[in-house]
Amino acid sequence: MNAPVDQQEITGTADRAMICTADHRASSAGLAILRAGGSAADAAVAANAVLAVVAPHRCGPGGDLFALVHDRPGPPAALNASGRAGSGADAAALRAEGRRRMPVRHDLRSVTVPGCVDGWLALHARHGRMPLAEVLKSAVLHAERGFTASPGLVAACRDAPGGDGLAWPSRPGEQVRRPGIARALRAVVAEGRAGFYQGEFGDGLLRAGRGLYAPSDLAEPCAEWTRPLGVRAFGHDVWTPPPNSPGHVLLAALAVAAGLDLPDPADPGWAHLLAESVLAASDDPEREQGRQDAEALLCPDRIAALRAAIDPARHWRRRGTFPSGDAACVCVVDDRGMSIALQQSNGTGLGSLLFEPGTGINLHNRGAEFTLAPGSPAEYGPRRRPPHTLVPVVATRSDGTFRAVLGCTGGGLQPQVGLQILVRLLRGAPPEEALAAPRWRLAGGLGPFEAPQGNTPIRLDLQAGAPDAWARDLPGRGHLVRTAADDEDFGEAQLIEAGPGGGLRGDGPCPFTLPRVR
Repeated sequence: MNAPVDQQEITGTADRAMICTADHRASSAGLAILRAGGSAADAAVAANAVLAVVAPHRCGPGGDLFALVHDRPGPPAALNASGRAGSGADAAALRAEGRRRMPVRHDLRSVTVPGCVDGWLALHARHGRMPLAEVLKSAVLHAERGFTASPGLVAACRDAPGGDGLAWPSRPGEQVRRPGIARALRAVVAEGRAGFYQGEFGDGLLRAGRGLYAPSDLAEPCAEWTRPLGVRAFGHDVWTPPPNSPGHVLLAALAVAAGLDLPDPADPGWAHLLAESVLAASDDPEREQGRQDAEALLCPDRIAALRAAIDPARHWRRRGTFPSGDAACVCVVDDRGMSIALQQSNGTGLGSLLFEPGTGINLHNRGAEFTLAPGSPAEYGPRRRPPHTLVPVVATRSDGTFRAVLGCTGGGLQPQVGLQILVRLLRGAPPEEALAAPRWRLAGGLGPFEAPQGNTPIRLDLQAGAPDAWARDLPGRGHLVRTAADDEDFGEAQLIEAGPGGGLRGDGPCPFTLPRVR
């Protein structure tokens, strides 16, 4: 099973509605909203807000958010709630310090304006059915009354500073209270986005930035509704947000793979061809998302050329890196047919390991994905969005009706994990099989946001339990193969699908369901 540290994966079924998250407290909060008549958007925001309180090592209001919403036949709507660099962002100043790459931690220049709260408010404004006070109530109560620390939170907080009376837990099971985030959430309920971005949190960020951010940076909403990107593959249309999400990498790899003669997943050729599809789709020497027009990245001629370059018998040796990262996923389908895939993240763990001093909210480090290369479209600069790793997914049938929502974790692993799950699912595997099957991952042996050290060979890691034939055969195809330890990360995922005859089936750490009222 591809289970996270703190939970085990469970399969659920439902007639009416379902929510999947990585934490039972978040799933329970979302289910309560669904029971009370709330929409999938209400439930997704409620669950994400609880995760922001109890799992700050995965996500939080100091981070960013992407979502897809499908509520009628056809393409979903894409929400980009990723923040921009402050008006004082200066790549030349960083280069003058002798830096060759962006700072990752302990430096506010890796912190773009957090978009999460704007994302919550945009989802609620367009698709919510319940008062925001009810939607955020469970998160506020967890923050004020306290919650039990998970092993993952304890591990992530060992070196974290405190703030606003916050004492991080030293062992699992300890009670943790977060009064600062409770105040921030109550301010959002009372005053909307101004309560957050022009309130205690925003004021603290401006003071800490000392000119890095201007008041106008926080006054402009981060959330933006956009058209999704999509490809036709395996008889379905699959959708992701456009850049600065790397969804185009997943879609290109899926379109390439759909035209290959894929064998059974137990065959080493399955792992080889899918890995080569990801490598072909990721073949961008500068790793610059959005460098080209996003639609051009998925045009049939480019997909055909990428596919033609794949040798079914031999690995095309390349060099590079696929950075890891942490995220939270929320998948919801409500009783009126609205479905949402939401992903939210701090970047890596607790993010920058910097905290807004008043509320104690940890600040993400998404700005670490900028480059300092002069003239690059991804160069760190004022009001620019950084390249991202979040890839929520919606799949629809050929008639535009809903088939599935999917969210994965793992930073740069997300297109790889999503590809493996989707190929299995869209070829007929049930959700529990698609998620539980052992995976491969492409790796360069580097940590989150680390730049390649010279020419770093790309390695193909195999998850424990992968077919023996993969380990025997893939080195002969030119892959540098390593069998991973049992506890190594190959991404976590949440998935909900609608059956052709109705009914929902979901898999992930905590799927909570709303059965039919009889």
